[in-house]
Amino acid sequence: MRILPLRTASGALLSVAAIGSLLVLAPASVHAQWWSSTPADFEECAALAGKASTKDEQTAKLSECNAKFAGRRKPGGGYTYYDFMQNRNFDIAGPNPTPEEQKKIDEAYITYLERERRSTAAAALAAKHQERQQQQEQRKQLQQVSLRSERKVPVPVASPTKQPARTTTASPPRTRSVTGCVKGTFSCDWPRLSEGINDIKKLFTGPPHKGKKS
Repeated sequence: MRILPLRTASGALLSVAAIGSLLVLAPASVHAQWWSSTPADFEECAALAGKASTKDEQTAKLSECNAKFAGRRKPGGGYTYYDFMQNRNFDIAGPNPTPEEQKKIDEAYITYLERERRSTAAAALAAKHQERQQQQEQRKQLQQVSLRSERKVPVPVASPTKQPARTTTASPPRTRSVTGCVKGTFSCDWPRLSEGINDIKKLFTGPPHKGKKS
């Protein structure tokens, strides 16, 4: 979009304003035949329009008053002009702005447009900056979630070597001998041990000597 230089834009707006001023200030001789004497301002014209016999006629005459007078009376004296393009009131000396007053209104409108342009550009820049901050915050949150997820994943640990089950050597069951005693007990083994000891004694002492016959 091409932006016109300030001087060019000002000239264009002044031209439009001048045309508007001519339309506002031009006498509505064709449509103002209903008043006997030319009203001094909008309020006097509106009072004359209110005397019309029908509602439609009143509306039509009031529209002519609005086209003839741009200013409105102020309670303390003087007049004010409302510029709807700037949503602003300007004090003027008479019921319509003079050429000098209209020029000041147009210059204020150019300043208003420049202020609005800067405000729009600043708002767009602030919105872009805020969007960039939100994106950075989202990336930061995603990184934190990713780190927490990595910490929660359990690391596989090798299972300890299974130790062989301990086997206890069971003592052989005791059995009973033919005589009825339990083998392995002292009372059962003593007779056999006693016989072994007697056999050892016989080895050392030899057989017993038999007595001579007479």
